[in-house]
Amino acid sequence: MRLHPPQTAAQLAERIGATARGNTQRLVTGLNEINRVEEGDLVFVDHEKYYAKALNSAATTILINKEVEPPAGKAIIVCQDPCAEYNKLVRHLMPRQAWDSQDPVVGEGTEIHRSVVVGANVRIGADCLIMPGVVLYENTTIGDRVTIHANTVIGGDPFYYKKRPTGYDKMAPGGSVVIEDDVEIGALCTIDRGVSADTRIGAGTKIDNHVQVGHDTLIGRHCLICAHVAIAGAVVMEDHVTLWGQVGIPSKVRVGGGAVVLAQSGLMGSVEGGRSYLGSPAGESRRKLREIALTSRLPDLFRSLTEKKQED
Repeated sequence: MRLHPPQTAAQLAERIGATARGNTQRLVTGLNEINRVEEGDLVFVDHEKYYAKALNSAATTILINKEVEPPAGKAIIVCQDPCAEYNKLVRHLMPRQAWDSQDPVVGEGTEIHRSVVVGANVRIGADCLIMPGVVLYENTTIGDRVTIHANTVIGGDPFYYKKRPTGYDKMAPGGSVVIEDDVEIGALCTIDRGVSADTRIGAGTKIDNHVQVGHDTLIGRHCLICAHVAIAGAVVMEDHVTLWGQVGIPSKVRVGGGAVVLAQSGLMGSVEGGRSYLGSPAGESRRKLREIALTSRLPDLFRSLTEKKQED
């Protein structure tokens, strides 16, 4: 999420009653979590395992729960609970807007059914078709010539929580969804907004019914996603990827351009582009088919070995 206007690290530290160190007058131009952080952003870190990653990232202000030497040119803000303080900043700087607080900007030739629910700061391009029962949460952006079929929800909150001894703390959402030009989205799909950046569906991509796309996921251009696919958060799908029915993709995985993942497959990690994948855990399809063929022969092989042993 971008800050308008930007604020200094010292100003943000004062707002949450924390202490700033280093280049405290460095302007913070945005708040972001580590997967999408950019120069000028503030990022939070609260676990020793990720200290180095956060301090060495593109972020120029780090909200942290340990006294460390600020990296050159950067600021740190030291507090006891960075996650909770980050949530406070998001809620203050980007509070939720009432559903009817702002009319959408709608392009020429777009048709929106009267039952569609549209939140604040929504932009819809030209020649779009928004079918009955669609819900567009705040800050959603839709390009030109987009079709969204009935009862799809765009921009719901990310499924992102911090586990604590008392339960799960919800991450305050500050992101959005961007649907680029010439996208078609089937009925009963759900596309969650980013935690602090955007969830993006690339131009020309076609999505079937009953598909889930998690927060901060980036889907490339001209992808084909079939029914009952579930894509977790922070996934990167490059251009021209095909996902057949009931494919599952876990978080923070990259799917290379032109990859084809066959039906009911489950990826366990990133995969190269230009190849087909099958199975759960998924592997290169030709090899996986050979494994399946060999597995089917195991009973006969076992019977043969048993008979040979009895003859001996």
